[in-house]
Amino acid sequence: MRWLALILALTLVPPLHAAELEVAPGPGALALAIAGASPGDVLILREGTYAGPVTVDRPLTISGPEGAVVDGVGQGSVVTIAAADVTLQGFTVTGSGTQNEDLDSGVKILKGADRARIEGLSLVDNMHGIDVHGGRDAQVVGNVIVGRQNARMNERGNGIYVWNSPGTLLDGNDIRYGRDGIFSNASADSIYRNNIMRDLRFAVHFMYTKNTKVSGNVSVGNHLGFAIMFSDRAKILYNRSLGDREHGLMLNYANNADVSGNLVRGGTKKCLFIYNAHKNLIWDNRFEDCGIGIHFTAGSERNVLTGNAFIGNREQVKYVGSRDMEWSHEGRGNYWSDHPAFDLNGDGMADSFYRPNDLMDQVLWSQPAASLLIGSPAVQLVRWSQRDFPATMPGGVRDSAPLMQPLILPVPSAILAYEAEVAGRWAEGTYDDIDIDTIAAH
Repeated sequence: MRWLALILALTLVPPLHAAELEVAPGPGALALAIAGASPGDVLILREGTYAGPVTVDRPLTISGPEGAVVDGVGQGSVVTIAAADVTLQGFTVTGSGTQNEDLDSGVKILKGADRARIEGLSLVDNMHGIDVHGGRDAQVVGNVIVGRQNARMNERGNGIYVWNSPGTLLDGNDIRYGRDGIFSNASADSIYRNNIMRDLRFAVHFMYTKNTKVSGNVSVGNHLGFAIMFSDRAKILYNRSLGDREHGLMLNYANNADVSGNLVRGGTKKCLFIYNAHKNLIWDNRFEDCGIGIHFTAGSERNVLTGNAFIGNREQVKYVGSRDMEWSHEGRGNYWSDHPAFDLNGDGMADSFYRPNDLMDQVLWSQPAASLLIGSPAVQLVRWSQRDFPATMPGGVRDSAPLMQPLILPVPSAILAYEAEVAGRWAEGTYDDIDIDTIAAH
């Protein structure tokens, strides 16, 4: 038994001195280098083009400069990781296949390929940038992902796709074009932070994701910023949605979320959309310059909204329902820029409650043509009667302790880095319009 224990110990101990092996470009060079490497070896790529696809089936580190290009020539996934403890660093990955149903990717991490680290890669023109497909505790850090620009956005792939991969860390990635920046499906217990996502459908898209933290991310000019759908116990903290076209933040069948410290600014339609979402804590966020500050509907219950600032939205609240909703908590409400209030005792709370919607608002939502009568004496009479006789008001939102001043949010480190990058490109004359708008917004 002692001899058996010794043999097992020796076979499980990794080599004390991993070899560093330089790999030069050439036909099949990378695949041959992987096949000839021992577990723990480091393969260093020189500049040049390496043919893919390749599969990494043992614990290796593969690193190289950006000028070292692994090209899948349109066949499947370019680099497939099929072993634990694999690291990819620095080089360029391009040319995956075009099959969305097969999740063709620049880098694919398979089930059992735990603790993969993908760092500083440039992933260009792949169907999906990185597919974390079952591997646990993956770390995807500091990569630049530029997706495809098919005419139909839904035919593109995602920047990073996470499926059933608990413990995933996505940190400091720059994602542009494609379909969704980060698509998290049937996964849990992960952290997605400090990523920048531009020119996409959704910046972050959750489906059936549990107990995952999304913090310090920046969404610029996407159709929708942060879409949390059919998910539980999400933490959505200190993110920014700047100029996203449809919604900045959406909670759709999302429960028990902690939504705090986020800024949504300049959305064309809705800053915040809540649809059939329950028991969420939504506090200390800023929702600014949208068509609708918050659209709240479909029987959402037991949500707490406190400390938020609703500033300069054309319509602060669209509440579709008949029940009374109180949007203050333990004597602290929200800030409403259209609330003409006084604070005679100086406690920071307005002396009068805030009620954003009345019966006429509900008529206008259901019958938009009635807006032609908005200035008529009949409409003014209805609104006067509701103001002076509150019992005639329909069920709706009331904030009993509105704040006199909006909160000031800290700036996420991701956007500081982005602004520094944009400022440099501005000085060089290589900026674009959305970059200037982003700088101006701050």
